[in-house]
Amino acid sequence: MTNVIKTIFSNIIFHYKCKQKAFTIVIILFVTFVINNCILKDYFSHLNYKIHSIKGRYLPLEDLKPITDYWNSFVVKDLNGVSVNGIPIPVYSFGSGNKKILMWSQMHGNESTTTKGLVDFLNFLNTPSEVSNLILQQCTIVVIPILNPDGASLYTRFNKNQVDLNRDFQDFSQPESVFLKSVFDYISPDFCFNLHDQRTIFSVGSPAKPATMSFLAPSADKNCSLTPSREIAMKLIAVMNDTLRQMIPNQIGRFDDAFNNQCVGDYFQELGVPTILFEAGHYSEDYQREVSRAMVFHALFSAVNAISSESYLNYTTASYFGIPENQKEFLDLGVKHPHLVNKNIPHDTIVGIQYKEVLESNKIIFVPEFYALDQENKFSFHKIVDLAIINSDLQATVFQNIKDIVVSVCV
Repeated sequence: MTNVIKTIFSNIIFHYKCKQKAFTIVIILFVTFVINNCILKDYFSHLNYKIHSIKGRYLPLEDLKPITDYWNSFVVKDLNGVSVNGIPIPVYSFGSGNKKILMWSQMHGNESTTTKGLVDFLNFLNTPSEVSNLILQQCTIVVIPILNPDGASLYTRFNKNQVDLNRDFQDFSQPESVFLKSVFDYISPDFCFNLHDQRTIFSVGSPAKPATMSFLAPSADKNCSLTPSREIAMKLIAVMNDTLRQMIPNQIGRFDDAFNNQCVGDYFQELGVPTILFEAGHYSEDYQREVSRAMVFHALFSAVNAISSESYLNYTTASYFGIPENQKEFLDLGVKHPHLVNKNIPHDTIVGIQYKEVLESNKIIFVPEFYALDQENKFSFHKIVDLAIINSDLQATVFQNIKDIVVSVCV
């Protein structure tokens, strides 16, 4: 039991003796929840390195400037990439070891969670400690925090030319894709980390839980062969799974491994470099993805530490295949008793709603939109809205908006 937990329990006992029972019950429930999810020790360790000024879902390159200004001495000056709009794409190098790791984030401009977790991890590396010093002695970590600054500014998956950069690794039609390949050639990495977000629709297991983190060791050929580089990627994912399942049990998924060498991960794996796809997803009530951010931090730490120590060699590919494949079973909202406002909808049907992420005044607004009618319990829902009762946890305007959507549904 950690000192933090001991302190909390001491406070509980004190308050209980003082007969502040209501307050005590709240604390007991909180501590029980935290301990049951095995999240206390590790989550607070992330908070030691979290860059609190970087927050929210909208993360253009200029918002990183207060942090990247401190990294000027780590800029790789020989690598000068620019986006379609002519925005520089900075590359940083940390450490001096012979194990070279290349990481890039926000290849899709609206996928910022891994960028936040990556920045926190780099803050850890730049905070002197026995562990960080050892990693920096063993490894050279080359980082592109935002590969697609135009897409990040517009909050879109695509670049300025409306091209998905993660489907451009045969044509190399875009300057950002060409630049990433030039960084790869310049560094000759031993490992590649491809950092992304996944949608709230992704689920794991049965009964379904949100896929808070998912991974993939991309295939190197159409047969999905277990090549040496892919086996190494699988073992590193097994390391990360061992770490994260202590904090988010049954919420870690594995992506389908169908080969597509237009994707950067498959392309680099085909070249014989162990490559890992990271996908940060949804955690309950975490639409700003701060818990997911912490999971990215811990995943990066456990993988890089395993590379530094070579402890991943003790793992097997069987552990990787033991991670369940993620599915698409979640919707953001399920509206019960829709017949109360729309008589055309059967009373036993749930109206499924998904949020559309809209950029307004440099913030992301979550706008509910109709997705599907669920009469056969096909979906799970991150939140249930019951039109038969007053939803005190929803703003009146949001509740009315949901009712309006239900009214407009045609059956």
